[in-house]
Amino acid sequence: MTASDFRHPDLFINRHLSMLEFVERVLEQARDAETPLLERLRFLCIVSTILDEFFEIRVAGLKQAEELGSTQAGADNRTPQEILQIIGARTRRLVADQYAVLNDTLIPALAEEGIRFLRRDEWTTAQQAWVQEYFEQALQPVITPIGLDPAHPFPRILNKSLNFIVELDGKDAFGRNSGMAVVQAPRSLPRLIPVPRDIAGGPHDFVFLSSMIHAQVHQMFPGMAVKSCFQFRVTRNSDLYVDEEEVDDLLVAMEGELQSRRYGDAVRLEVAANCPEHMLRFLLEEFELTADDLYQVDGPVNVNRLMAVCDSVSRPELTFPAFTPSVPAEVTHSGSMFALLRQQDLLLHHPFQSFAPVMDFVREAARDARVLAIKQTLYRTGPDSAIADALVEAARAGKEVTVIIELRARFDEEANIQLASRLQDAGAHVVYGVVGHKTHAKMVLVVRRENGRLRNYCHLGTGNYHSRTARLYTDYGLLTADPAIGDDVHKVFLQLTSLGKVARLQKLLESPFTLFDGLIEAIDREAAHARAGGSGRIIIKVNALVEPRTIQALYAASTAGVDIDLIVRGMCSLRPGVAGVSESIRVRSIVGRFLEHTRVFYFGNNGDPVLWASSADCMERNFFRRVETAFPIEAPHRRDQILRDLEYYLRDNTQAWLLQADGNYLRARPGDGEAPFSSQQELLETLAETS
Repeated sequence: MTASDFRHPDLFINRHLSMLEFVERVLEQARDAETPLLERLRFLCIVSTILDEFFEIRVAGLKQAEELGSTQAGADNRTPQEILQIIGARTRRLVADQYAVLNDTLIPALAEEGIRFLRRDEWTTAQQAWVQEYFEQALQPVITPIGLDPAHPFPRILNKSLNFIVELDGKDAFGRNSGMAVVQAPRSLPRLIPVPRDIAGGPHDFVFLSSMIHAQVHQMFPGMAVKSCFQFRVTRNSDLYVDEEEVDDLLVAMEGELQSRRYGDAVRLEVAANCPEHMLRFLLEEFELTADDLYQVDGPVNVNRLMAVCDSVSRPELTFPAFTPSVPAEVTHSGSMFALLRQQDLLLHHPFQSFAPVMDFVREAARDARVLAIKQTLYRTGPDSAIADALVEAARAGKEVTVIIELRARFDEEANIQLASRLQDAGAHVVYGVVGHKTHAKMVLVVRRENGRLRNYCHLGTGNYHSRTARLYTDYGLLTADPAIGDDVHKVFLQLTSLGKVARLQKLLESPFTLFDGLIEAIDREAAHARAGGSGRIIIKVNALVEPRTIQALYAASTAGVDIDLIVRGMCSLRPGVAGVSESIRVRSIVGRFLEHTRVFYFGNNGDPVLWASSADCMERNFFRRVETAFPIEAPHRRDQILRDLEYYLRDNTQAWLLQADGNYLRARPGDGEAPFSSQQELLETLAETS
């Protein structure tokens, strides 16, 4: 086959549709009776969170392309118009399934466990009185109903906020009778309110804020008849655009753009299923949407608010068993991270192993009199994080602290702006990366004076410096004093903070310069080994695989006889198992308790294996529009550690989903006589301290 044969549109799965397949896999976790009940509810909420972002970013982008008349197709040769039609049909089925799981399965199962959502038509007299009192004391003073007339136009509706469209009859004190009003639920109040046990009769009973507003809406319009009241929610385009060539201060520009995000163009309208046709038409017209953008739902329009139940109800038997991330023995026995790293590298696999050594590394650097400088990239963290505290301490102690903060980390922009201000106030040098390229690499460089010379210590990771996600996401982190890696990291920081030509790196691969070419070269090398009669072996684990040339290189390697396993959590545009193209490629996705986030590239190299861990996925943006790094795992026992982990993922027959050539996924099941095997559970038992 020629290279052009691997560009045929039929060989590529559309990335947006592949994302919806991932959402289906998450929804299946909510259906799975083997998953603890409150965790099933959590997965159901995660479905809503993913779909929100899918509409805010992906659907919004497709709609913009459609409005501009774009006919540009992706690798699968489908236009934005075609994809939007398919997305509409797929997401409607998905949302219907989601609410069916909520109403028919989870709510009854939760009720059996004493966790109830009290319905208006079932409230007792005491509960009705409590609701009315709560409404009058906590809700009515902060709510502002808006009657619609020429002096009161339709209000600006905040992105993803809870609102109600109310139909009225009668005239008010001024003789007005517009017939319509809008009630916006206060953002300051929870959407799910716990009911006191002496009122509810149960230990964990809740009332939806929407139910309270429905029940008491007549009090907001005294003397008028409320004919109907229906909740609705609008999703808006939330992708930020800043022309970086035209702004003088990126931080100031981002602060202004964050305000506009809340009121971007509407892309989706969610309304109660029983809302009548004339009110639907009215809302669609107000938001300049069509029936294709309408989603009528059988339940609360903001399902993700049910996450509050998972976080507030203390029922350990209904959640995943608790565990304590382990700390490697060598860390425990070492009095200093610097002393340890002078002897050996340290590889950590979160969340099974603790994130504490990384925080200890930065804290020790902040307090060590021999440390002269700390440089760090921050993509997602919080202004009150332990890492931020250590950097502030270091800056106040007079050390040279340089922090590259990515202000454009999607949906974390506001937190990153706060963090930048805090660090600057402490005396740190804060820069925002490179114009046109997000800084997504995860790096810490500590420069320490030892015996009259400077020595570099580094941390490189696949995930963010965020202690909370370190308990939820799987990630690798490498702590090392390797001089070549330290020199490479130093050069990357110089590129980010200063000006100059592309630096020649010894061991790291870097986007947008060498990472893509380096991976393609490694894939091609495996193909050459296979064609020469040697062994060809590739294992890649990433969150997404959609970049066309990477896929074409993998197809070429497959036809050369390379044995290829791809572990891709989310979007995957490659079609495995296609005769004459990808027969030796297998693709699986692991969806379980933890969000799979590690990125690993393994190449057998004919018996001389090469393994990189990376901050980058196989996407155009990661290869060409971001600053990313891939770092080698060279110590044989560390490489073997990651290979063992990869084998666990490839053995998984309970949480793995196998991609078929038609783009569908089938859940892996134990074969006859085969014991169930969960990779994440095995890693917990192998690395963590379980109870």
